[in-house]
Amino acid sequence: MTGSGTGDGYGDAADAGADTGTSTAGSTPRTAETASASAPGAHPHGSHGHGSHGHGARPRSSHTPGSHTPNSHTYSAHTHSGHTHSGHGARPGFDPLRSLRAPGDPACDVYLTGTVFLDIVFTGMDSAPVLGTESWARGMGSSPGGVANMATALARLGLRTSLAAAFGDDMYGDYCRDALEHGEGIDLALSHTVPGWHSPVTVSMAYDGERTMISHGHAAPARESATAYDPQAPDCPPPSRACVTSLVPGDGGQDWITAAARRGSRIFADVGWDETGRWDLAALHDLPQCEAFLPNAAEAMRYTRTDCPRAAARALSAHVPVAVVTRGADGACAVDARTGESADVPAVPVEALDTTGAGDVFVAGFVTGSLAGWPLADRLAFAGLTAALSVQEFGGSLSAPGWAEIAAWWQRVRQLRGYGAYAFLDAVLTGCGSHGAPRRAVPTIGFRSGSRGA
Repeated sequence: MTGSGTGDGYGDAADAGADTGTSTAGSTPRTAETASASAPGAHPHGSHGHGSHGHGARPRSSHTPGSHTPNSHTYSAHTHSGHTHSGHGARPGFDPLRSLRAPGDPACDVYLTGTVFLDIVFTGMDSAPVLGTESWARGMGSSPGGVANMATALARLGLRTSLAAAFGDDMYGDYCRDALEHGEGIDLALSHTVPGWHSPVTVSMAYDGERTMISHGHAAPARESATAYDPQAPDCPPPSRACVTSLVPGDGGQDWITAAARRGSRIFADVGWDETGRWDLAALHDLPQCEAFLPNAAEAMRYTRTDCPRAAARALSAHVPVAVVTRGADGACAVDARTGESADVPAVPVEALDTTGAGDVFVAGFVTGSLAGWPLADRLAFAGLTAALSVQEFGGSLSAPGWAEIAAWWQRVRQLRGYGAYAFLDAVLTGCGSHGAPRRAVPTIGFRSGSRGA
């Protein structure tokens, strides 16, 4: 049911890229402006939605008072021929945690829960739609969205990912389930289809490096029996190295996060826009459970009453071990209160085709580096790089890069001036071969054989 191409036989995807001037990371076009993932009107249900926290990473400066420095760190990762967890096999690929795995480890690396949307993304628009007129887009892509953005980004970076989500009882739901489970190797054993419930849908329009979204959906009805949404269910959350969530101001906390942290899972969280306007850290009840908190600059400065992202990161590090503040086209900065490390990462210069999901890809990159034990500066640089690569494709979840794309980017730029700070990738990418092109968004779903157009 899912497609693997980027066009529909009518040239949509190719035209969209050409018409918007999409360029390869490592070249020198203008730096892309990105929309905030957490503006008012963000997705309901606490999903990761369509976030585009700041992304990108150029050579960066870092200050590391401790002994945990990039120069002294040993990187090791290997390819694997596939793994099985909870009855589902992941896509064969590169395993960044291979050298760290041991008997008795959790079956999954990362667990997350949320709502899956169907995303329909229009690209190649010259301007925003004008009231009372019809606008035509040169490109269109459909893909799973919502929490699927984060789950796909994690899985494509080689992390064994378990997703607990409700799927619609319709063709959209079938498509999203198939794309995530069979296309991306995500474990959906804790997910379920809700009888009679339709899939939430988001239509996104990308133009001028920004995007406008329209969404429709209803909260999934609760199930009566023990399910992925029942914190008392014995297998939820499952044992995992890490969990990823989005904090919701004033929600009273999520029981599953407390349970996961108590079991030893490392909690990584971003946050949505505070529609109450209070911007009170005390209202983020799950923040004390988190190892890392990754708001964007606007959110971080409001929560800390500071006037710059670096000051906000320092202030947040008094409340959480690792504070990361994303700054859009200006990169990201972070402080690790445990080691004393701090890092400041400029952006990789790319021109954005579609920023949908870039914030989720950034978080996934940071989680990957954290689980692999990399120094803070390298984690931040890697997160920015993966997000920058994602905005050169369109379609939210299916725009996330895999290791083959990361390796190809490094091969292109490693001899160029200004990219020496990414030298840690030489060791990280040892043994990383080509694993085939990942699936990308297609204009529509359910193509019948031989009818993709001429």
